[in-house]
Amino acid sequence: MALTAGIVGLPNVGKSTLFNAITQAGALSANYPFATIDPNVGIVEVPDSRLEKLTELVNPKKTVPTAFEFTDIAGIVKGASKGEGLGNQFLSHIRQVDAICHVVRAFEDENITHVSGQVDPITDIETINLELILADLETVSKRMDRVAKMARQKDKEAVAEYAVLEKLKDALEEETPARAVEFSSDQEKIVKGLHLLTSKPILYVANVSEDEIGEADNDRVKQIREFAAKENAEVIVVCAKIESEIAELDNEEKEEFLEDLGIEESGLDQLIKATYNLLGLATYFTAGEQEVRAWTFKEGMTAPQAAGIIHTDFERGFIRAETVSYDDLVDAGSMAVARDRGRVRLEGKEYLVKDGDVIHFRFNV
Repeated sequence: MALTAGIVGLPNVGKSTLFNAITQAGALSANYPFATIDPNVGIVEVPDSRLEKLTELVNPKKTVPTAFEFTDIAGIVKGASKGEGLGNQFLSHIRQVDAICHVVRAFEDENITHVSGQVDPITDIETINLELILADLETVSKRMDRVAKMARQKDKEAVAEYAVLEKLKDALEEETPARAVEFSSDQEKIVKGLHLLTSKPILYVANVSEDEIGEADNDRVKQIREFAAKENAEVIVVCAKIESEIAELDNEEKEEFLEDLGIEESGLDQLIKATYNLLGLATYFTAGEQEVRAWTFKEGMTAPQAAGIIHTDFERGFIRAETVSYDDLVDAGSMAVARDRGRVRLEGKEYLVKDGDVIHFRFNV
């Protein structure tokens, strides 16, 4: 699945440190604005305990997790929508991603300068949100100029689009992101075609200090949560510095480290899973003697579409999908027992694949 999440934020909030921890890609991280100019792209594996359990049941020759992309986008500054700080270039990078992970600084450190001179998470969030809104407002206004003449001539499609553009313009001028505006399904198609920055789903990443991991939310994190709640957005709390250390450990060392910190799951694992969900992604599995593999698919995909992720021939020559849910398979202990219990189903072309399905595709080309 060619979907990617963009990591954005002001300069020096910990974006590249976090990106390095996620992908171990070694992206440049430095204590000055615009350390990242060209976006860094990294592939990250999706942690999934179900894959480990299926491996125990099947005992394959190899196990392959699913993955998706994170893109580290350079720090945005006030005035980016007008080109400040190479802003137009950075905004174009955001336009290319499917979801936004907004990293917000929630820690004090006199050794790490803040672009505005003080740590204020809400001001930081509003600075970036405003730049995205201003960029979208320019996009909508230009489109309105193009559509206006046809709308005045009572062209049906132009009239419908102009109404959507007016609604968007009003919302953006009130500093309301496009994703917070309600539209009908037909209107949503028009909005989607505009590729607006504020239409993209978002989650907030509160970056805290080392001594605050595992502790109650500090005041800055509480402010971020309150702001995010207004958008029905999720907040993940991490310490990018600690996560970069954890990323260098093997699984056993990682578990010991987390236990010492008093937390069950690393912030990165939480972030990866949350972003996966934010993108509307889910996982199905294939399981055989050669390999057990997790596959990423978009929620709402039919069985042939999901089969096509493995190979286009699977979709083109799709016949049936032999399917059992992960829970039923684990409960049965083997595919043979699951079949005896009647838990294995034959699904056709209209079947909507579900998260956790274990599937064997039958096809003929």
